[in-house]
Amino acid sequence: MCVSNVGLGRLVGLGFRQVGSSFTMFGDLFEEDYSSVSNYEYGKEKKLKTKALEPPAPREFTNLSGIRNQGGTCYLNSLLQTLHFTPEFREALFSLGPEELGSFEDKDKPDAKVRIIPLQLQRLFAQLLLLDQDAASTADLTDSFGWTSNEEMRQHDVQELNRILFSALETSLVGTSGHDLINRLYHGTVVNQVVCKECKNVSEKQEDFLDLTVAVKNVSGLEDALWTMYVEEEMFDCDNLYHCGTCDRLVKAAKSAKLRKLPPFLTVSLLRFNFDFVKRERYKETSCYTFPLRINLKPFCEQSDLDDLEHVYDLFSVIIHKGGCYGGHYHVYIKDVDHLGNWQSQEEKSKPDVNLKDLQNEEEIDDDPLIILKVILLQEENNVIPVDQLGQKLLKKIGTSWNKKYRKQYGPLRKFLQLHSQVFLLSSDESTVSLLKNGSLRAESDFQRNDQHVFKTLTSESPGLNDRNSCPHWFDINDSKVQPIKEKDIERQFQGKESAYMLFYRKSQLQRPPEARANPRYGVPRHLLNEMDAANIELQTKRAEWDSTNNNFELHLHLGPHYHFFNGALHPIISQAESVWDLTFDKRKTLGDLRQSIFQLLDFWEGDMVLSVAKFVPAGLHVYQMLDGDDMMLCEMEIADGEDLFVWNGVEVGGIQIPTGSDCEPLLLNVLHLATSSEGEKCQQLVESPHVFPSNAEVGAVLTTLAVPVGVLFVNATDPAGGENWVAVPKEDLKKTFREQGLRNKSLVLVQDSRDNSLLLKQGKWFTGMNEINWLQVQNLCELESEEKQVKISATVNTVVFDLRIKAIKELKLMKELAENSCLRPIDRNGKLLCPVPDGYTLKEAELKMGSSLGLCPGKAPTSSQLFLFFTMGSDVQPGTEMEIIVEETISVRDVFRKSPVTVHLGSDHISLPPLPHPGHLSSGLFQQLPDGSSSLQPGISPGSVLTETSSGPFPACSHSPRVLPRVSRGPSQRPRALAPLGHTGPRALVLPSTQPRGMPACSFFLSNGSCPRLQPCSHSLCFTGLCSHCWPFLNNL
Repeated sequence: MCVSNVGLGRLVGLGFRQVGSSFTMFGDLFEEDYSSVSNYEYGKEKKLKTKALEPPAPREFTNLSGIRNQGGTCYLNSLLQTLHFTPEFREALFSLGPEELGSFEDKDKPDAKVRIIPLQLQRLFAQLLLLDQDAASTADLTDSFGWTSNEEMRQHDVQELNRILFSALETSLVGTSGHDLINRLYHGTVVNQVVCKECKNVSEKQEDFLDLTVAVKNVSGLEDALWTMYVEEEMFDCDNLYHCGTCDRLVKAAKSAKLRKLPPFLTVSLLRFNFDFVKRERYKETSCYTFPLRINLKPFCEQSDLDDLEHVYDLFSVIIHKGGCYGGHYHVYIKDVDHLGNWQSQEEKSKPDVNLKDLQNEEEIDDDPLIILKVILLQEENNVIPVDQLGQKLLKKIGTSWNKKYRKQYGPLRKFLQLHSQVFLLSSDESTVSLLKNGSLRAESDFQRNDQHVFKTLTSESPGLNDRNSCPHWFDINDSKVQPIKEKDIERQFQGKESAYMLFYRKSQLQRPPEARANPRYGVPRHLLNEMDAANIELQTKRAEWDSTNNNFELHLHLGPHYHFFNGALHPIISQAESVWDLTFDKRKTLGDLRQSIFQLLDFWEGDMVLSVAKFVPAGLHVYQMLDGDDMMLCEMEIADGEDLFVWNGVEVGGIQIPTGSDCEPLLLNVLHLATSSEGEKCQQLVESPHVFPSNAEVGAVLTTLAVPVGVLFVNATDPAGGENWVAVPKEDLKKTFREQGLRNKSLVLVQDSRDNSLLLKQGKWFTGMNEINWLQVQNLCELESEEKQVKISATVNTVVFDLRIKAIKELKLMKELAENSCLRPIDRNGKLLCPVPDGYTLKEAELKMGSSLGLCPGKAPTSSQLFLFFTMGSDVQPGTEMEIIVEETISVRDVFRKSPVTVHLGSDHISLPPLPHPGHLSSGLFQQLPDGSSSLQPGISPGSVLTETSSGPFPACSHSPRVLPRVSRGPSQRPRALAPLGHTGPRALVLPSTQPRGMPACSFFLSNGSCPRLQPCSHSLCFTGLCSHCWPFLNNL
């Protein structure tokens, strides 16, 4: 944004163009074409703008309206406020009726002349005077200027805008009675004279001015600048002589200027911005520049017979610029000539509060709140105020709330107002309260005396209330914000980066009519008065709707007769929908009002009604605290929107006494225990079942519930490494409550019968004992120097591989960059690196056992759509070196070898897939032939597979063609399961026959010891099944 004093050449850069004697800003602002105006679609752009859901806030205590900033229109807002607080300009504009300016209703008529700019200014001034909102909008006005959203965001020079806006108004008012409005109020005349020293001939030239532009640099103040401009003479002598027309030669002469005609309103523009020709840059002059509140211009004018008072002007507006020459912000100091606002400085505003606090020592006032409430209402317009705001104003006045000071003795505020109906009048919905004009507070004379004493104390320092005949007061209007200031605050704008930029003076002899004082309706046309009255009614309606919406909340009523109590919590008898009623209620009403409303809704209810706060927990619905205090407002009871309330008799539901409160909140625990057979015997199968217990019950209740007379409880707890572990609960801790033991909803508890010690051994893969290994060893294989070669990382079966890898990088003191380009690979017993483990797996999902070794290697692990493959290049007699490659699972076999670092000729060669050898299970020698033109590697090749390129023909076919079922490196939800012998770590593959072998005898479960004792090999010499007829169906299903 740009702020500057500019000449005509600079106007183009600011978006202005010269048209004859006037100027156009952004299109049609300064040359109003009536043909285009008549077809102008008023408000068209406004309809496209998003309207705020919340209505504008009402005016604050100053009773003055600001103007909303559209993004960069603070300069426009400051100038418009100055014009608005120039009552002579405002009323002259109001005097132009629809017969001269047209009306918005005629804007679509082809032959109508609608002068949009003055009409929009009239409406804006009416809104600033009468519309009850904290800030008005200039969107319609700037639309009438032809401005776009970009121009609304750009800031321009307010001095230039003042000249151009006046020029636009003059053009727009041609042909109306207001054609001379600007000239009559703001135009003055300067006469420049040159006096010949020889013949005394006077040559003069008269010029009109809209504003006086005065220098700031090297000048102490406004009067000093005017003295230089209109008193001092410029001499023509020596080499700078003047050519006198009378003498017809070069002579000595004196040049001077004088003010010939002074306008009623004098505008002074300060040249704050200059150009440094040495530094070749613009700068803002921030030195001290004084200007008086009242100035006598007679020394600067031509001699005349006018009274001295005709030359006296009073300052009434100061437009202030804050910032530098390349950007900043404008606001304005305004003198309220018509006493339209309520003025009260911050210091004086607090004095009534202090005085009231002092009065609290007087027992007669402290004991009776009627005085305070009446005084508050007397200060309100029409003596009406919303009840909730009355409590807030009471808090501001006396420094304490009604509930703290008066509730114990007088009850709730609303009830107090109801009991004093001879003084206060509540509305039908009890939302507002007013003061009865004919009512009296007390009959006693001493009460009336105290009432007058307090009222004088409250209003003695408020000129806005009782000082209408005092001098006009000043306000700082900063866009939407309006604040009172004192005259001495103007002195702060003499210098600095925040300093005066434009000064506006009015003739001191201009007198305002008495009926205009404190009367915002004065001079406003009837049609605008009706429009503003209708707009205020609409605003009140919208605020009431907004207030109702904002103060209403949803309550979910759970009806006690529709619930029953079982398994430690409340549950609906039929359905949730039939057991819960949704109620919208005003949070400003009392608990008694809510209870009464529910009574009216539930005509079937008999007996007492208790409302309690309830919440859903995993076990069901639980009742917490009971709501008490029918006189308290719901908003004071901290009831949240969407709160669940249980409606019951306060004792029992369905004949069962209900435990309430947070202490007995039901906990849903998942209990692991041995299953019981139909004969009542314990099976070797661990089952998980949910059980509900009160939070304040003893932990030993779990053993009693499961009928385990002597047993041990194990809790799934978090260890210091961040993982989970099973911890035995000491016998003495069985007397503690569940909450004391730290158990929460869905905590996992294992029950071990002391007479059966096999559970921990047989199910050891599910949890770790107290002395079991809980670490893995990670070796540094990144070929980077570090202080440690290998470290032990604490972990549990639920530790995520990514967390394990990050811990290893930190403890190995390696570079943090490895976090993005490294992976963990299991190391088998022979020291070979196996397939990388995906970061998203837990140790349990990756089938990594505690105590095993991992290698921290460079490179990333395969993603869910990739395969990690080993391959060798060689013959069937002499295999080559084994290599690794990561490929997409949809890649063809031929492309796999094209991506390999070794050049491969696939002419008549064959690509074969061997199984991975595993101890006790898999033999070597069987290769499955793959066609080199295979469209993709799936399903024949999977992660961890070994590919061999051979030069001989295919291997002999086997009736039991093998297939590979590896542990695929994908996400947990997509990962096929696979089995391998116990003791094997890391990725593995099983070679299974594609058809079930016949005639194999049954065998024991081969996973128990890693092999089957009844293995019968296939009749084919190259085939290895390694499975009996019992093991095969099990694995085939997986």
